[in-house]
Amino acid sequence: MEITKLLLNVVFDLRKLADSVQAIATAMADTGPAEQVQPESPVPAVKPKLTEKTVTLEKVRAVLADKSHDGFTAEVRALLEKHGAKKLSEIEPVNYAALLSDAEELK
Repeated sequence: MEITKLLLNVVFDLRKLADSVQAIATAMADTGPAEQVQPESPVPAVKPKLTEKTVTLEKVRAVLADKSHDGFTAEVRALLEKHGAKKLSEIEPVNYAALLSDAEELK
C-alpha cells in the first residue's frame, strides 16, 4: 500500500512537470524572439488551497482496491451504485472526493 501511494505521488508529480514544460513551450512558441513582453505589474501567483486536494482516479482506485482486498468488496460495489455507477470508470471526476470519503469510512 505504501509503495502504491509513493508511485501515485510520482505519477502526479510527473504530470505536473509535463504540464509545466508544455506551458513553457507554448509560451516560447507564442512569443517570437523579436517580441519582448513586459508585464505591466507583478501578478501574484495563485496558490492552491492546502486543505483542498485534487482527488485523482488513481487515488480512488487504490483506496477501493485496498478496501476490496480487506473484504469490503460488496460494500465497495454498493458505494459505486450509490454514486450512480456499476464500475469506477463510470463515476464523474467531480464525485471522486465524495466516493473517496465514503470508502475511507469502511471499517
